[in-house]
This record gives sequence, C-alpha cells and structure tokens, in this order.
Amino acid sequence: MYKTEGLIETHFHGAFGIDFMDCEVDDIIEVAVKISKLGITRIYPTLMTGEIKQIKEQINKVKEAQKKQPYDSAKISGVHLEGPFINSYKRGIHQEEYILEPTVANYKKIEDEIIKIVTLAPELDNNRNLCKYLHSKGVFVQAGHTMTYNLEYCDCVTHFFNAMAPLTHKFQNIISSALSDDNMFIELIADGNHVIDDVLKTVFKGKSRNKIILISDALPYTHSNYSDFKFAGQNVYLKNGGFYNHKGKLAGSGMLLSDILKRLVKDNILLFDEAVYMMNITPAKYLHVLNNAFITFDDEINVIKTDYINH
Repeated sequence: MYKTEGLIETHFHGAFGIDFMDCEVDDIIEVAVKISKLGITRIYPTLMTGEIKQIKEQINKVKEAQKKQPYDSAKISGVHLEGPFINSYKRGIHQEEYILEPTVANYKKIEDEIIKIVTLAPELDNNRNLCKYLHSKGVFVQAGHTMTYNLEYCDCVTHFFNAMAPLTHKFQNIISSALSDDNMFIELIADGNHVIDDVLKTVFKGKSRNKIILISDALPYTHSNYSDFKFAGQNVYLKNGGFYNHKGKLAGSGMLLSDILKRLVKDNILLFDEAVYMMNITPAKYLHVLNNAFITFDDEINVIKTDYINH
C-alpha cells in the first residue's frame, strides 16, 4: 500500500473521449471528476493550435467549468496554451494554417487570467517581448515546438526531446541547454513511446528530480473504447499505447499520469516515491500551488481512496 499527494496533470488534451478543443462545460467537469478517481487531483486542460475564435471559446468553457466543479473532482487550476505561437518546422500535428507569430498583440486576442502556462517558440518572439509580457502577468513560459537553443526568459521546456532538435555533441541545442541549466524545468513524457527507456534513465540520472515534471500529453480518447478518431483536423490511431496520425507521426500519449506511474514502477525504471515526486512535488513547486489531496494506492498502484484537504 502507498500513500502520496495527489498527482498533477499539467499537460494533457483530454481523456475519456472528451477533447478540450471541442467540448462543452459539462464535459470538462466530467474529465475532472473521472480523473480524480485515478489519483490525479489537479489539472491544467491543454489547448492547442487552432482558430482564435475556437481557442477563446474553449478558454471560456474551462473558466465556467472551474466555477462549477464539484468538491470531489480534480481542481481545474488553469489552462495550458500549447500553440498557436510555435515554429511551423517543428509543429508536429499542429495545423500549420492556424500558427501565429508570437507577439504581444496576437496573444492579447486570446488573453485571459485563467491561462497559466504558454508553450511557444522563443526564437520567433522578437526581443522576447511576449515572453517578458507573459512573465509580467504571472504566466509560465515554456519552450516547445521550437528550433532554438537559447532558453532566455523561459521557465521550462515542453515535452523534452519531442518537437525540437535532437541532442548532438558538436553543437549547442535545446537539449544540452536544458540539461546543463540547473534552474531549468523540463516536461518529460515517460509513456515509453515518446522517449525510449534508456534515454529516460539517463535524464533521471543527469537532471534533478526537482526540475523534472512528468506529464502524459494524453489525447482525448485515452481511457475510452475508441482506437481511431479525429484530432487537430486529422485521423489519429491508437498503436502500442500511443496515438499516431496517418503518416506515422506520434500525436500524443494514450496514457494518463496514473498509467505512466504504474509503468515506471512495474518496469523498474523508477521507485514509486521517485516517480510520484515528479508528478506532484515538482509541478507544485514549479506552478506555486499547494497540495490539495492525499491518495491511497494498493500494492498494484490502483487508487483506494482520495482525501481532499485544500480545494
């Protein structure tokens, strides 16, 4: 039996068949209620590149869901905006036609106090004006879907290794910059598809657990009966625990944090206490939030009980 603080999902696009980019207020509340039963007690619904109108509409729905959420649901703590201010060369499955230049003027088109995290391509931000503006508003800036190695004015690197230049021993890049900077946080998807286990183990040895935030980057049909669906305007298919588009490009994870926790412990990649530290303590420190629940797991790492203490 294990007992730990509630897990924090800082980066996921939905679950249980619900897409945060195309859903209603009650759907968001449904995710918050269901995910709480899996030991995840604080969430940051992640919105991606899309039409400005659509992003704004979904931001408003997250705000309304936050007001209406029941006590026994995961706390909806803010929006993670992943795009549209990204580099088209590293867009992944983000729709290129909706990508915008990262300027203060463009951000103000969708600006809202519920936005707590913004993933952007810093190299396209002239004089880092948007990064500076976001900091002035208390928003955390993450480098992602990017070609840069210069992490000035960034707080974190989004889904480390994915949608960025690979590590090389001859030239400085974002991987070397983040690994060598003891103050830089990184997001890491440990589902076994986004980053192979040998590389995960290397990062865990070389980077302090105080700076690693384990995320799921789960897609909307995680924990559903669907194996194929439309996401970001294209068909996506489930294969070996990950979702891929028709070109074979990895689109996102088919696992939530609770699933990743089980995998890491079962496969002897991390001890339980090590894994959950990077799923609750580190993201809480990063985002300056308090623990809001204690979770009791059985020996198979299934949730037995959730006790909310600060909602």
